[in-house]
Amino acid sequence: MWMRSHVIAIGIAGVCLIVAVALAVNGFVGYKQNAGGGIRATGSATCDFSSDLIVWRGSFSAYGQSTQEAYEIIKRDAGLIKEYLLAHGVPEESIVFSSVNINPDYRQIYNDAGYHIGSELVGYSLSQRLTIQSTDVDKIELISRDITDLIGSGVNFISESPEYYYTKLGELKLELIDAATKDAKERIDIMAEKAGGRVEKLLSATLGTFQITAQNSAEDAYLAGGAFNTWSREKTMFISVQLHYALK
Repeated sequence: MWMRSHVIAIGIAGVCLIVAVALAVNGFVGYKQNAGGGIRATGSATCDFSSDLIVWRGSFSAYGQSTQEAYEIIKRDAGLIKEYLLAHGVPEESIVFSSVNINPDYRQIYNDAGYHIGSELVGYSLSQRLTIQSTDVDKIELISRDITDLIGSGVNFISESPEYYYTKLGELKLELIDAATKDAKERIDIMAEKAGGRVEKLLSATLGTFQITAQNSAEDAYLAGGAFNTWSREKTMFISVQLHYALK
């Protein structure tokens, strides 16, 4: 009986030893596989800049009982607008008028019982859009805010908020990609040194978030699809880059 128990105990100990060795080996292999997967890090870079191109749009409209009557009004208004802009130093080549849109206006007719029985043509509404694109941001910005004289002349003009762009965006983007890549590489070097590893060849490099937001604003940032602000003159560009290096 004692011999049988002793044999069983030795057998159990042997099984436990095999399991322990297996776990140790599997753990070591898993560590080597993770280490062999390399090391990743994300770097980023930001830059504040001021827009050097402004696009301002507006629209004006006229109404008449005939298309000819309405067109005479809108033609006059277009002349007043152009005269106003030229007097404020806007180059003529920067002033672009769109084609005139014509929409008939109808009056709905109802009988005494309140039922709709038809419609009657009562006139025409005409509208036209204006676009100004200029690198003289200060001048166009001021005009877009102060059009009281134009409105006072009887023009039914609606001014839209200016849009701001940067003509050297491509060059700035390349500079930030370079800076973000260096930032990611520095992070990888630090992590590898602390882990006692050695960085080897680059396995992949991926451009992450690219976005332009307004400076010092609560505008949503770090969106999955990025952001491209056009309403703020002062902007901030953000770029991130992820590097994947082999590690030994």
